[in-house]
Amino acid sequence: MTERALTVTTHGDRGVLAVESREATDPGPGEVAVTVEAAGVNFIDVYQREGRYPNPTPFVLGSEAAGVVAAVGEGVDRVAVGDRVAWAMSLGSAASRAVVPADQVVPVPDSLDAHTAAAVLLQGMTAHYLVTDTYAVRPGTWALVHAAAGGVGQLLTQLVVARGGRVVATAGSADKCELARDRGAEVTIDYSADDDIAAAVREATGGSGVDVVYDGVGAATFDASLDSLRPRGLLALYGAASGPVPPFDLQRLNAKGSLFVTRPSLAHYIATRDELLWRAEEVFAAVGDGSLTVDIGGRYPLEQAADAYEALESRTSTGKLLLIP
Repeated sequence: MTERALTVTTHGDRGVLAVESREATDPGPGEVAVTVEAAGVNFIDVYQREGRYPNPTPFVLGSEAAGVVAAVGEGVDRVAVGDRVAWAMSLGSAASRAVVPADQVVPVPDSLDAHTAAAVLLQGMTAHYLVTDTYAVRPGTWALVHAAAGGVGQLLTQLVVARGGRVVATAGSADKCELARDRGAEVTIDYSADDDIAAAVREATGGSGVDVVYDGVGAATFDASLDSLRPRGLLALYGAASGPVPPFDLQRLNAKGSLFVTRPSLAHYIATRDELLWRAEEVFAAVGDGSLTVDIGGRYPLEQAADAYEALESRTSTGKLLLIP
């Protein structure tokens, strides 16, 4: 049996991507093989492709997918052939068949289709840990959410509001700002028309600044994020869509009001099976009951993966992009 996989032939730009056929591998001990129905497109894929998060090449791209279990390896007793499952943070997911550690897959409830499960798991659990643990949003919390029309941004905005928080959202066009408002943002800032984000944030918050900034953009927004915080506020830098933040003098945090900066990663917030299941179940339940809306912005066959990543990296897309093997 053969399978098709989106392969990074060497580190570089989108031109290094190739769809290759290979012999299907059987799951080893503690593993499951899954027929993939949809795989998520995420910025971590870009970092891995470029070599910022290095993996020996060639390797199969993709960290998130959903599908049906086709085979189980020795010692696997909590997953069975035919089960509908999804997973995140497991390299090699952008393929027609993926072999995944059984401890990393989570059950997909009957209320969700595979495309929705693949679209929400990684970004949904990211938004979940950011609002529950990195900075525990409470009623009245002011949060600045950058790129609020993107996949994580939309989910973050909804989860902040669901916990009683108030959102100032940035986005790159009037249409994207309207989408952020539809997701619950109280104030929107179009950064294509307003180059002083921090001033707009302080005006929106009566001069005080926000309690927390959720920043997945990185270099382009970092200074504005710091300047938007109240004293002792926290900047959660969870991504770097515009590039990594250059080294900076930590004394700046003191001068701006004893600020906190953290660089969190989902892997550290799903480090145990119990925590993984808790986050996944809460995210899936919120989607199932309609309290969390998932916007799928595009579906691409593996052969058009470069187009999907171009849309993601140029930040012209909204919502979540999927690859359909």
